[in-house]
Formats: sequence, structure tokens, C-alpha cells
Amino acid sequence: MSGNNGFHKTPVLIVGAGPAGLAAAIALKKARPQTDVCVIDKAAELGNHNLSGAVLEAEALHRLLNMTGLNWKEMPEADQLLAHRIDHDQILFLNGRHLTLPITAFIRLAKALNLSLAQMSHQGDYIISVSKLTRWLGRIARELGIEVYNGFAAVGIDWDAAKARATGVRLIAQGLDREGRPQPNYLPEETVEADVIILAEGCDGLLTEQFVQIAGLQRTGVPLYSVGVKELIRVSPDQYARFGDHRVIHAMGYPLWTPLVGPSMFGGGIAYSFGDNSIAVGMIVGLDWREKDFNPQDALTHFKNHPAIRKYIEGGKVIEAGAKMIPEGGDRAIPHDPATGSIGKSNVLVVGDSAGFVNMLKIKGLHNAIDTGILAGQAAAQSLTTPDKTAQKYTEMVGESPVFREMKLARNFRHTISRFGNTLGLPLSVFSSKLPEYQIERDSQTMTSKHYRYKGNKEFDKMTFIALAHTRHREDQPCHLQIRDASLCENRCRPEFGQPCVTFCPAGVYECIHGHLSPVNASNCLHCKTCQRKCPLDNIHWTAPEGGGGPRYKNM
Repeated sequence: MSGNNGFHKTPVLIVGAGPAGLAAAIALKKARPQTDVCVIDKAAELGNHNLSGAVLEAEALHRLLNMTGLNWKEMPEADQLLAHRIDHDQILFLNGRHLTLPITAFIRLAKALNLSLAQMSHQGDYIISVSKLTRWLGRIARELGIEVYNGFAAVGIDWDAAKARATGVRLIAQGLDREGRPQPNYLPEETVEADVIILAEGCDGLLTEQFVQIAGLQRTGVPLYSVGVKELIRVSPDQYARFGDHRVIHAMGYPLWTPLVGPSMFGGGIAYSFGDNSIAVGMIVGLDWREKDFNPQDALTHFKNHPAIRKYIEGGKVIEAGAKMIPEGGDRAIPHDPATGSIGKSNVLVVGDSAGFVNMLKIKGLHNAIDTGILAGQAAAQSLTTPDKTAQKYTEMVGESPVFREMKLARNFRHTISRFGNTLGLPLSVFSSKLPEYQIERDSQTMTSKHYRYKGNKEFDKMTFIALAHTRHREDQPCHLQIRDASLCENRCRPEFGQPCVTFCPAGVYECIHGHLSPVNASNCLHCKTCQRKCPLDNIHWTAPEGGGGPRYKNM
């Protein structure tokens, strides 16, 4: 995207080319074929920044693909992406390092009794690569005439306070050196003007959180997050055959939760068959952990070494790895305009993970991302002549959709567990939709001086993990990770917490050199933003690096 005067104009601008953003673009373009639709994304290529479990309820994807008018079922991507329908859904409780208790029967009983926990069942869903799904949807979008631009990082949203509407989005200046001085390849900051802006950045989006502040949006509960670390492991044909080609394992308990004696962290391990003799293994843990020396990758290693998992992956080769945050606050963490109740405001909409449409009862959000994207696209198509009404139209459509009912049912689930802990909170969560709305601590406020009980002697090899995420940034650019007050790190964080970001950052970005904490390895950043949300003093700010940087996922 370039222009002679450095400014651009488009009727609809979508920030983020993930499933939600592309769904919005496709739905809008099909409803209004003559309307120009532009999608920008900071990743170098489609799918590079998209990582998830992922288990998908396919109905939302089918709705989106059906509206394209294409014979999508005959496309090779359909065969590849929808080849692994789950017929063996297993939920385990790992009681220590060796014991395994299957609890799938309890979920089936919950389903028979019509209890909310029945949503944890994944039977009939699809195991899918979100990176590959994004590339497919991006190709379809471009075939429909949608402009999709990669390598463009947005750093600001221009808000006209007098008119209470957005006028455009600012793109980061490129070609600056570490001190912010222009180099020969310098390109100044540019602005893309738009009548309607759809924010689909994913979890903890930079523009989304900026917009929440400047537009005065509010949440009824604090946003909660988890971090997921994942590896794709190539195993022997015999191991893969024993695991099964249509199987999902979700595990709770060890190494995150041991009742009574601790630890007591929300989350668990996952193992999915991925085809091509590959098994995806991951660990998802709520950021409200209390142990100052906890590292999610240590927990992943313990999970991989548990007998229930080790027999399937031992001796296998890790071929890709990655990390990302997941929004867990549910319905209470979705930002609304206090005056109108809109999810967004005026001509700005917030969709998918950017808004927090993840159902933690289901441990899923991809179907809601696609559905809210579709609704945003349809709302924009109906409001192009009155763009300042778009957010209200979108919110009305969400309120009439299954997404609204699903999110309402799970609205208090994660907050209940955060308030009471796993041992008491999990039983109470069965009735969480009927319980009061608790005010709880933010993830950054839960850190204590406790030590992680299961921390092993062997450190996780973060450098190999980073290499397998294929992350890269231009080295000679301003650091996009900002420590607000260095004295806090040295005088408060180090004596009380031991500067935990050095340990928990999945990419090993932070190091303490001569007593001073610094993001010396910023070029390793995986854009997960865990540091921003888990720093116990709220002292780290994540800003956008130049477009094209970050991880380059292909199969995740």
C-alpha cells in the first residue's frame, strides 16, 4: 500500500488477517461486492502469527465457506484441513508423575444431565492447523477481490473525540535504527483512513487496548489470560498408529495442580493427532499462577515425560514450536461502550480474540472468532451509509446469535476458579452461571515468593524452541519491549520475586546483566505478550516492531 501523499483511504479497514479478520472481509465482500475492503497484518506472510490448539467446531467455518459461492469442498485445502475429525475424545486427570485417572465418563454424565461441564466434550469436532486455515481463507479472500497486505504493523488509532469516531489507523515508521534515527531505507509513519474499522488483532491487541482507553470502553470483570506453549512432534509410524489419527487428549492435574499440597494452577496439557505421523503436544496455563520461578515450558516438559504421553512421543523429533496468549476473561471481559452497550464504538468493531470471545468451558474460541467476524462483516455491509451506527448494529447481531448465548452460559466460569482455586472452584464452576460476579486480582497481581514444586534440574532449551518458531526481526531497529521504570526491577522486583520475566518468557527475551534487567534478546520475541500481562509490577509495555517480524508458523 503506497500513495503519493503518504495517506490512504478505504471504506473498510480490517486490522488482523487471522480467521476473524478474514471472515469479516469475506462476509462483507459477498454482501457488498463493489465495496473496497482492505485487510492489513503485521506478519510477513499469511498464517505466520496464527497458532492455536486447535479444536474447531466446524459449523462456523462451513457457514463462512458456503457464503463464498465457491465449490470449497473440492479444494485440496478442505481435504487437508478437515481430515481429522475427532472420534476419540479423552479427558484425563494426571495424579502425580505416574498415575492417570480417566474422567471422560464424568463429562458424558454432565452431558446427560445437561450441565455446563458437558461443553468440554470435543467429539465430532476437527483438529486443525490455524496457520494453514488462515492461508486458505486468505487465498479465498484475495480471489474475491479483497486487498490483503502482509508486513504492515499498526501502532495507533486516530480518534476524533469531538465526533466520537475513528478516522484511521497509523502504520509504524520503518527503517529506524536502535536510537530511532532514520536510515537510508526509512519510510515515515503513514495513516490509512477508513469509514469503518474492524479490530481483529487477536489476544491483547495493541490497537484494541489503545481503543478501549481512548473511547472509554468498559469491562465488567478484569481480563484474564493464559499462555500456551506448543510443539509439533514427528513420531514413528508405530507410535502414531497407537495414538490414533482422530484422537484428542486433554489433561488436568500434574504438573499444574496437585490437590491440597499444590501447586494449584488453572490449565493443563493437550495432545492431538495432526496427521503425517505428527502429534501436537502443548501446555496451557492461566497467568494467575503464584510461583515466582514458574516457566510454562518446564511444565510442558513434565507433561511430555508423563507415562500417559511419553510412550507416544519418546524419541520423536520436534519440527515446529510456538507460544501465544489466550483471553480467558469470557463475557465479563468483553469491552463495551457504557453509553450504548456496543462491543466497540461508533465505526469501530472488536471481534474474535481481540474482544475476548473464548469459551473456557469448551476450551475453544476459534468458532466464535469466525462467527463474530462474519457478523462484523455483515453489520458493516448494512451500515456503510451510516458508518457511525456500525458498532450498534454489530452488537445487536451478536446478541441474537449463538455466540451470545454460549458466552453468557460460561460468563463466570474462569472467574469462579480464579476466586476459589481449582479444588473448590472447579466443583463450584458447575453452577458458575448462577453465582455472583466476583471481583478478582489481575494476572499481574497474583505473583508471590512461592517456588514451583515440580521445577526440574534440567532447563528447557529455549533457544531450540525459538529456532523452531522461526522468529526473526530486523536487529537494528528500536526495541519494541519497554521497561517503564528500571529502578522498580532492581529495587522491588529482584529482591521480592527474582525478576520472573527472565524465567517465564517463552523466548528468553529478558536477561539480568550486572544487576540490570533488559530485553536484550528482543529479536527472539514470539509476540505472545505474556511479559506485558504477567510482570508483577506491571512494568513492561509491548509495542509493535516493524512489520514482517515475529514468528513464522507454517503448520501450527
